Amino acid sequence: MRLSQPRRKRLLWVVVWMGLAAAAVSMMLKALEQNVMYFYSVSELNQKVTETAPGTSAPLRLGGVVAQDSLRRQDAMTVRFEVTDFKQSVPVIYQGLLPNLFREGQGVVATGNWEAGVFYASELLAKHDENYMPPEVAASLKNQGP
Repeated sequence: MRLSQPRRKRLLWVVVWMGLAAAAVSMMLKALEQNVMYFYSVSELNQKVTETAPGTSAPLRLGGVVAQDSLRRQDAMTVRFEVTDFKQSVPVIYQGLLPNLFREGQGVVATGNWEAGVFYASELLAKHDENYMPPEVAASLKNQGP
């Protein structure tokens, strides 16, 4: 069975458009993959850094609770504190303005890099009222237990 010339052209156009659509979807997924930043609890972060080679740290999101009595100001714009999931703690250094609702004993999500046993945060997100904790942090802490 031979296809007629118009059918062959139509089939060729369909194949070309399907190929272009597949390429476009592939590029969009690749771009999204590069911008995705996964959330880690303190315990998950400690496990992850022991599995990766030193110096290969990509930007990460760390969530937990600001540990009691851990907040220390190093200078006007730099603070050091610990984030905990009530099993383990991670020291965090942040340089910048703290969110108004940031304080000890409250939920926090920090975005930054892990270097030499310290999490260097470039962004902090604090809870916005007394009943709210980022869903990822709440789920992670619930799984970890107090």
